[in-house]
Amino acid sequence: MAIPTLALIGALRETAKRLEEGAQYAWGNHGSCNCGNLLQVITDLSKEEILTYAHTGIGEWTELAEEYCGVTDAPISLLLKKLQDTGLTPTDIHNLEYLEDRTVLNALPGGFRWLKRNQRADVILYFRTYADLLEEQLIAQIPLPSFDLKGEPSTEVAY
Repeated sequence: MAIPTLALIGALRETAKRLEEGAQYAWGNHGSCNCGNLLQVITDLSKEEILTYAHTGIGEWTELAEEYCGVTDAPISLLLKKLQDTGLTPTDIHNLEYLEDRTVLNALPGGFRWLKRNQRADVILYFRTYADLLEEQLIAQIPLPSFDLKGEPSTEVAY
């Protein structure tokens, strides 16, 4: 699962909100699919700009992520770097595009079920659930002070 960052959590939630409010969605279009919509939030690029950069002939975001080379300066590398800078790995990018991360699916309200990658409502639900999970992970990383029975701060840190 992705590295939990405030940027990624915020981007997932904003993407879900935009999709819910009617942002263009087309799973087969690099600029307005699952990752394309997320990139619009992360980069402030339009769907047309993302489509131009992503139009490499390689295929879907899954293939683009697998072909990613962090050393090159090709435009697609810029887009993938932006996704990775928020905490995503190539596997996470694949899972976002196909809605397949089992941890996210297990955390869905009502329990595990498969979602459809090209259904707007399923993408919104997946992105929100993923953001919630990442937020829980991020909060769990924050060390909290411990208190003794009198309510005085202790020298130990509770986790």
